[in-house]
Amino acid sequence: MINKKRWAAAGALVASGAMLAGVLTGCSSEAASDGPVQLKFLVYQQLRADAAEKLIPEFEAAMAAKGTEVDIELVRENLDDTQFVTKATQQFNAGTAPDIIDVNNPYVNGFAGAGYLLPLDDYLADWSEWDDYYPVVKEAVTAVDGQTYALPHEASVQSFFYRADVLKELGIDTSQPETWDDMVARLKEITAKTGGPSLTLPAGKAWGGGTWAESVRNVIMGDGPIYDEKTKTWTVASDGWTQTFELYDQLVDEGLLPVKDLLNPNPWEPTKYVAFPEGTIPVAAQGTWGWKYDWGPEGSAPIENVTEKVATWQYPAFSAGGDPYSTLAVGNTYVVNADTKYPDVAVEFAKWMSSGEAMAQQLVAVGAGAPRTGIEDISPYAENEQLRAAEAEIENATPVPTADGVEKLSQAAQIATEGILTGKLDGAQAAAEFAKQATDLLGKDKVATK
Repeated sequence: MINKKRWAAAGALVASGAMLAGVLTGCSSEAASDGPVQLKFLVYQQLRADAAEKLIPEFEAAMAAKGTEVDIELVRENLDDTQFVTKATQQFNAGTAPDIIDVNNPYVNGFAGAGYLLPLDDYLADWSEWDDYYPVVKEAVTAVDGQTYALPHEASVQSFFYRADVLKELGIDTSQPETWDDMVARLKEITAKTGGPSLTLPAGKAWGGGTWAESVRNVIMGDGPIYDEKTKTWTVASDGWTQTFELYDQLVDEGLLPVKDLLNPNPWEPTKYVAFPEGTIPVAAQGTWGWKYDWGPEGSAPIENVTEKVATWQYPAFSAGGDPYSTLAVGNTYVVNADTKYPDVAVEFAKWMSSGEAMAQQLVAVGAGAPRTGIEDISPYAENEQLRAAEAEIENATPVPTADGVEKLSQAAQIATEGILTGKLDGAQAAAEFAKQATDLLGKDKVATK
């Protein structure tokens, strides 16, 4: 772990102080009588923690300049999402959870529903910059009870990344496929020339939650909403669901998916981290973070000159007459422990980290688009063409539901697509199995058909 440096350039101090000037009155009332306000801040991914560690001293210095001593302890954890949820739940139950947590948005509803999180609505109503957030992002972080518990500091769109250099060499059209029929025809042309699979699209149990979050839900969203806010039910059986699983069946039957790899442990290793960088499977379902986490210079499988060799397609229209689309993935958000001793300071830190240079630096560090306006001209984000292009899609991206029970749909999707990969189920049978599994897991009162 890098030691936390207490530094702040004069220019940063002035800028940070100006931003904080209008909000420190409430924070000063929370100042600890026997020393600084002490807050614990949990970040459970290395790149995010590295970025946060550089910014924390700037916030502390700006607060000190305004008369409030703050000491933020960065708590680093190296956990996947499932491990994090388990550990955080244990800490909340034991009363030992950190004051502020950087958490992936899909898990916010569960924590909020359990009463663990501080509602932020009153704080955000008094924060002028909340008006700069894209409406679709605000909608995505609104909990099922209508309140807001999470402040998003990034957003991504999910689409298809493709090796433009490879397709050009193969003589393959690189224009946006308008429908799935167009996409499949394109993929078949690639496979005919390479002799191998042409698309990495997560499926089956081995990919875990990615089968849902990076694949199945993105395909089905082309058919329209699958969650009813009024009835609080999930649509688990429909013509759209049948069409979705028939598509996966077709991709397997045509030899377009790397079935063997998808059935083995860690299926992302031979596909996204070997075949895509090598160009042997030149199309992959991916989110904005791929520019950084997967194929950037410091990613898991760097592609030299990645921005010159890789481009993106949106998801094709679900059916003729529709429009191609990208799905919105509001990634990590800041949430505040409902039992924190210093809620005002904790929320102020979350807002500061979601503004100006602090947000710009984090976005570039993790490879994400801004969930709001006002960051596009701030360095280093201003210089990143790919991330700004992703932001340009956010406002019109298709939001995906994260309501209670989504993890059970994920389980059902993994089971259904596993059946397709193993040849035990065709598309229609997989759709029926998905509906059965989802109903069993969610309960009959939580599902609907159309």
